[in-house]
Amino acid sequence: MTSQTTAISPALPPLANDRFLRACLRLPTDTTPVWLMRQAGRYLPEYRATREKAGSFMGLATNPQLACEVTLQPLDRYALDAAILFSDILTVPDAMNLGLSFATGEGPKFAHPVRDEAAVAKLAVPDMAKLDYVFDAVRTIRSALTESDGRGRVPLIGFSGSPWTLACYMVEGGGSDDYRLVKSMLYQRPDLMHRILEVNADSVALYLNTQIEAGAQAVMVFDSWGGVLADGAFQTFSLAYTRRVLSQLKKEHNGYRIPHIVFTKGGGLWIDEIADTGCDVVGLDWTMNLGKARALVGDRVALQGNLDPTVLFAQPEQIQAEAIRTLDSFGQHTAQSGHVFNLGHGISQFTPPESVSVLIDTVHEHGRKLRS
Repeated sequence: MTSQTTAISPALPPLANDRFLRACLRLPTDTTPVWLMRQAGRYLPEYRATREKAGSFMGLATNPQLACEVTLQPLDRYALDAAILFSDILTVPDAMNLGLSFATGEGPKFAHPVRDEAAVAKLAVPDMAKLDYVFDAVRTIRSALTESDGRGRVPLIGFSGSPWTLACYMVEGGGSDDYRLVKSMLYQRPDLMHRILEVNADSVALYLNTQIEAGAQAVMVFDSWGGVLADGAFQTFSLAYTRRVLSQLKKEHNGYRIPHIVFTKGGGLWIDEIADTGCDVVGLDWTMNLGKARALVGDRVALQGNLDPTVLFAQPEQIQAEAIRTLDSFGQHTAQSGHVFNLGHGISQFTPPESVSVLIDTVHEHGRKLRS
């Protein structure tokens, strides 16, 4: 008697539009799904109006109703295939009592940076109750996305900064041009750096799992500063701790599969190793050719990306041409491949909103042609 194994498709939640989740899990789609990093942001006049109403960035991010409002704004304007929670990557270290603030025109600052043994010794996985405003926002957004028939409009993506990226801000005390303080600690006191990263990894895993429990239907780890590390240091201080996060994440919730996405800006050199972390999707910045990336990783993961955000300042026909070139570079779609179209980094605040319409319409139109 011959036994045959039939692949069983993962269970997906009831959605009016599930092509994003299908692409993440390398299931067939009618066209290429598209969403944009920072799609809810300052390039939209309606976002700027809500931000003014909130009084400050943190006033916006910590108000579940307003966070829901800005999350949905780009979906009301564009035919996007996913929503992403409006929040900030520094919510986790803020819950560690490091004193996060946002000065107008300056970006994030920590009043209590982590730079010595005493500060490192105080670090611990924070009480998730301090981040209830995030989980309340997730629940509010999911409710707002639910249509009259009970199906979701599109899936909701939750996210966090990676352990390494959070450590950069925590040690530097804010953004940095050269990462001198955090990289000095890495080389001089690797024991302290590993301890920070251990706490961060376990905090991020708990944070993302709590987002999933609140209703996030996919989660993304933003390793925004992984690309500043040397080869060898990246694997030891960034990738190992991203893997530690992924090993703890829920793969299913309420019977539905939860895709995991990892995006390392400047990570093209390590794309094959990133694909081996256990993630479902590898995000690419604009410096990497999609076809070459696919040749390196095969179709064992889906790919996300990777148009240069500055293309959106070009003329409509140029935007169309670059979007088509990016889509074509992925190569032929198969039963095992998956591509989620995105920018290679966050959308610029100066982007003309009408350019985004051109991009999304082009991606959907050409994505259908590639499958016909």
